[in-house]
Amino acid sequence: MSPEEIIQRRVARELRPGTLVNLGIGLPTGIARYIDPDLGILFQSENGIVGMGSRPPEGMEDEELTDAGGSFITAVPGAATVDSTLSFGLIRGGHLDVTVLGGLEVDEKGHLANWVVPGKMVPGMGGAMDLVACARRVIVAMQHTAKGRPKIVPTCTLPLTANRRVTLVVTDLAVIEPTEDGLVLRERAPRAAVEEIVAATSAKLIIPDDVPEMVFLD
Repeated sequence: MSPEEIIQRRVARELRPGTLVNLGIGLPTGIARYIDPDLGILFQSENGIVGMGSRPPEGMEDEELTDAGGSFITAVPGAATVDSTLSFGLIRGGHLDVTVLGGLEVDEKGHLANWVVPGKMVPGMGGAMDLVACARRVIVAMQHTAKGRPKIVPTCTLPLTANRRVTLVVTDLAVIEPTEDGLVLRERAPRAAVEEIVAATSAKLIIPDDVPEMVFLD
């Protein structure tokens, strides 16, 4: 499996039937392809769709069906399109069961930084602040390192997305749970050793006696 597939398939196992889930732009959007449509999980995108499906086959794209990042998507039966007022009402009203977001940094307190890309002009954080502040669970799906540098750090050097601890961090190497006591290493990716994960992490990790290998959906 590719690093992206490891992350997406592992996050898919966190999603429960009958829930409303926001998928952030980029890597998180690909999680939809690993979810059984019969589970009744509805994916939401803050640009105004509830019932977002995976990317369509090449040649079947509809320019009016995109996610918040402008990438082509499909709509599942029963999907609805709504305006920004209702979309952010769902988010800010605490109606999202889960949001899955990409990340640039996560620190030892479980804070996420994911909207300022160093060296690039960005228009703003979009809905990320609202999602991290208001969703019931916040899962960060990201590569463990970037250009060889750890992304799980003692203190974020980039601006925080929100001053709230995220629920879970899933990378291509590990599943890490931010807690009141610190970052707990819960699982390791296939063929990833605990020592490798520690070496790729500049933040301090709490390591239980047993760190099982990730399990994916069938």
